[in-house]
Amino acid sequence: MSNTPHEIQDEFPELAGKMHELKASDEHFAQLLEDYRDVNRAIHRAETEVEPVGDAQMETMRKQRMVLKDEIYGMLTKA
Repeated sequence: MSNTPHEIQDEFPELAGKMHELKASDEHFAQLLEDYRDVNRAIHRAETEVEPVGDAQMETMRKQRMVLKDEIYGMLTKA
């Protein structure tokens, strides 16, 4: 397990400019980024045992992060 947060801008560095544009112009996209950040930080805190969670909750959070990441990527490549 990695102790490094998966920040969204690090996941898609080639799309950083488009990400910034969409964040400023699309409220839904901005909310997706905020949701991703929140769940990503919760996962990081759990992985580093700052705020431990059970296996089921960790799996749920990871799936949520994956769904958010997929939607964000879809919007970035569609726009």
